[in-house]
Amino acid sequence: MKNEEHFRKLERMYLNANVNTMLFDTTTCRISDEEAEIGLRISEKYFHALGAIHGSVYFKLLDDAAFFAVNSIVRDVFVLTTSFNINILRPASEGLITARGKVKFKSRTMFVAESILYNEAGKEIAFGTGNFAKSSVRLSEEIGYQ
Repeated sequence: MKNEEHFRKLERMYLNANVNTMLFDTTTCRISDEEAEIGLRISEKYFHALGAIHGSVYFKLLDDAAFFAVNSIVRDVFVLTTSFNINILRPASEGLITARGKVKFKSRTMFVAESILYNEAGKEIAFGTGNFAKSSVRLSEEIGYQ
């Protein structure tokens, strides 16, 4: 299988996952070698009481971008997040936000990736770093890899 085909299958798997079709409506996903970009149009349904997106949304986008950056180079199995730390720099309450993830370290079984979340004006609003490991779950149609 060519890299581009692997990337497109990962993108379809991401976009068709229940969490993205049922809870996060306007998600975009672009995957390339050791990189991934996840976008979300902000909606009031993601707001906390102060009228900005909840930290869980920051976490989800940062983790997803780093995760798929890693899975771009793991072609046989689904990877798992083993730890992820985020830092929120500023609130966001409108527009499109985009997380960009990159692989920073790779070994046979362990990976480290970082991601940065930007607002529509291109300002950094959060960043995170995570550790990822290979699972025993094969990339297959049963999990949406098609």
